Amino acid sequence: MNPKESAAFIASIAKDVKINPAGIQKVAEEMNKALDAGDFKPTNMMIHSYPLPIKEDESSVEWMFVADSLNFSFWALEEDKHYTVELKGQRYTGYMALCAAITRALEDGIPLTSCEYYANITKEDVNKIFLGQDGEPIPLEEERWRVLQESGKTLKEKFGGSFCKCIEQAGQSAQKLLQIIVENFPSFRDEATIEGKRVALYKRAQILVADLWGLFKGKGLGKFHDIDTITMFADYRVPQSLVHFGALEYTPSLMQLLKNNHMFQNGEREEVEIRGCSIHAVELIKESLVKLHPESVEFKDTSLTINSAMIDYFLWEYRRRFAKELAVIPYHKVRCIYY
Repeated sequence: MNPKESAAFIASIAKDVKINPAGIQKVAEEMNKALDAGDFKPTNMMIHSYPLPIKEDESSVEWMFVADSLNFSFWALEEDKHYTVELKGQRYTGYMALCAAITRALEDGIPLTSCEYYANITKEDVNKIFLGQDGEPIPLEEERWRVLQESGKTLKEKFGGSFCKCIEQAGQSAQKLLQIIVENFPSFRDEATIEGKRVALYKRAQILVADLWGLFKGKGLGKFHDIDTITMFADYRVPQSLVHFGALEYTPSLMQLLKNNHMFQNGEREEVEIRGCSIHAVELIKESLVKLHPESVEFKDTSLTINSAMIDYFLWEYRRRFAKELAVIPYHKVRCIYY
């Protein structure tokens, strides 16, 4: 089952997570209002600025592959203790700190986006490159070292040393590229088993496809005729927004575990339910939103249909804008390489 099918199945058998139709409609109405007022522009996800790559070329593809290979586990138990990197006087946290570290390395002459380099990168170099503010190491440092080496070796052995070859083989299909990624790069194989069925969530693989689509504004190396088949990216932050709007509801027992900062294992039923129901909720929001906002979103000379990646971006951005208000809603905590 692909992520969309997996999510529908998970939602149908979930015991501790419930999708609330009234909350689904509330998100759709909120996003429609924000779109009409110009308060939310989904095309902002297509506007990259420093320290992200801005050139629409092959070097940016390789940059994005490295970043999304390492795009996992940035949460901290204490909100003021997030992984932080300073670059040119600006402090970045979480994923943006990772991006700053990659750009910092490149500016220092380290060929971090070349698989010839990172296929054989040492653990010591990973420590130096991704060292955070005040000498703090990046979370799951050893796992990131292994992922880099594994991904680099696969690119060298199977794809001529370039992720662009993967894109070429996909023939402008997001689903085909997704398949190539999860079949060849194990660290992207974000799957679980629930009630005897294998389900796919593919957070990082899907976000890599969407990042390429966004970077190239749906053209050239980022052109995918089926980008609308990509689901939301099941992480630990977007569910907070879904609970805030009432689109997701947790049982009292699950909510208590979350409030107690219970550390879930990747693949545990409650974790799979939260992630799967989040994906399905966004699919339902998309159905409602398209009815409210049937017009395409304009970006430069391109018309874009509302898709799940845009809704994910809205919910993710909402959580960041109203971080203090949403801090009362606990999120599930897992240390793993998948998100």
